[in-house]
Amino acid sequence: MNVTAQTPARVKGPLVWLDMDQTELDDAYDQSKYAPNMDIMNRRRTAGSNAVRARLGMPARYAYGETPIEGLDVFECGVANAPIAVFVHGGGWRIGDAASYAFGAETFVNAGAHYVPLDFTNVDKTGGDLTPMVEQICRAIGWIYRSAGTFGGDPNRIYLFGHSSGAHLAGVVLTTEWEKLGLPRDVLKGGVTCSGMYDLEAVRLSARSSYVNFTDEMVDALSSQRHIDRITCPVTVLIGDCETPEFQRQAREFAAALKAAGKLADYQIGVGLNHFEISETLGNPYGLFGRAALAQMGLAPA
Repeated sequence: MNVTAQTPARVKGPLVWLDMDQTELDDAYDQSKYAPNMDIMNRRRTAGSNAVRARLGMPARYAYGETPIEGLDVFECGVANAPIAVFVHGGGWRIGDAASYAFGAETFVNAGAHYVPLDFTNVDKTGGDLTPMVEQICRAIGWIYRSAGTFGGDPNRIYLFGHSSGAHLAGVVLTTEWEKLGLPRDVLKGGVTCSGMYDLEAVRLSARSSYVNFTDEMVDALSSQRHIDRITCPVTVLIGDCETPEFQRQAREFAAALKAAGKLADYQIGVGLNHFEISETLGNPYGLFGRAALAQMGLAPA
């Protein structure tokens, strides 16, 4: 008689957040648990970015600050006074760079917009503080506004897009009181946040607290859902229905709060898309992310 060994069912521990114990909450902020093709998607992103650079040529590189990481790439569309798409990359606040997100450039360049992915520091280099990352992105937007003429951009048509932890950072930047930085209050004309986090309370309870120093002050200041009154432009929120339960909850609640404040442009769910697959759609003008971004800018897919 053959007896098949069975793995004992996991015993659920004390609840930490909503109906989740610590393991479930940690998994809900760990993309690898819900996206088994994560490594494949990362390889495709790298290959796609290399292919775009081969077709469009290397972007112009500009410094927006004094440290080496404070730089940005500009893929010019060749149209004078064109709108500007600023992209904030993800990577758990720890990894990623502008070069890895060149794959999105053709969506915008072909439609008549400049595409500007940003470089900025990571939380491992800031002692666990996310604030310097937000400050650098704000500094980059200030440089773009003041220097748009350098590459033929329209400073009055700057739009902000972000994915994952980049969507979290973009959401926070959308709440910036720009007049305190010497910029027009409406310097950003629209935004799209894809697969982001908009309130950090649950995140601080997860394993991400092992490398982010979630103080009470930082959680409040960098939870964009708590400061929607400061947002001055329409925002589109995107999420995949194969993403973690917490990322889906964060998107739903942020979209609902924006809608209640009259600031939601659109809320879309990517059917059959996980965290990395939805990011890839930025490189397709007819894909979920690409089409939503162009719609924010008033541009048609090309």
